[in-house]
Amino acid sequence: MPVLTGAEPFAHEGSDDIGVLLCHGFTGTPQSMRPWAEHLAAEGFSVRCPLLPGHGTRWQDMNRTRWQHWYDRVETGFGQLSARCRSTFVFGQSMGGALALRLAQRHGPEAAGLVLVNPSVTTLKRGARLLPLLAKVVPSIPGVANDIAKPGVHEVAYDRTPLRAAASLQQLWSVVRADLGRVHQPLLLFRSAVDHVVEPVSSRIVLDGVASEDRTEVVLADSFHVATLDNDAPTIFAASVEFARRVHEARVGEAA
Repeated sequence: MPVLTGAEPFAHEGSDDIGVLLCHGFTGTPQSMRPWAEHLAAEGFSVRCPLLPGHGTRWQDMNRTRWQHWYDRVETGFGQLSARCRSTFVFGQSMGGALALRLAQRHGPEAAGLVLVNPSVTTLKRGARLLPLLAKVVPSIPGVANDIAKPGVHEVAYDRTPLRAAASLQQLWSVVRADLGRVHQPLLLFRSAVDHVVEPVSSRIVLDGVASEDRTEVVLADSFHVATLDNDAPTIFAASVEFARRVHEARVGEAA
């Protein structure tokens, strides 16, 4: 199945010092992360932003994938970067934030730090508990893409939410929440003040649950859910570069 225009994965070979893996969101594509990826590449970092299985083609393809498939893809990208870079960071948006947390839980100090944008680890939406049953009889419901405040910006993503995949996302959330205490890495978390997709409780669960001593929350006043394509994107990009360099320098100093 051909990949949607703009949904292609992104890779850049930069410095051997800092590598960044970018994880896109549920039903989204690397297009929502590309401006961030290009900014990081321009700063000299090595970058990977893979297209997750089932994404970027048709929503029906997602219903044939599960969270383990998405995790395996980001695991591969992380391995490529960590094999060459002294410090490898994981940045994630929405579901990509949950995948980033899972990588940190599994890899420990090998993951240098995390930057999360409106991470999703739960939902308060009505009917969420019925999703595993509903997914057996209803293939999809209207999508959640394009929650962006900035006029004229379009997200390359599905206009339907595939329910079997969504039920698997719930399983990922449960796994991630159960192991939040295993996250010790420095954490920078961006949360939009107005988000029509992910409720603030997800960020609160993450911040309260991780064991990171170095953790910061930044509230974005002028962006909706897809903040990496929104008005506050420059703030995210600049702060993430400063964060990665600071953490990397501290790691190098400790090693010395």
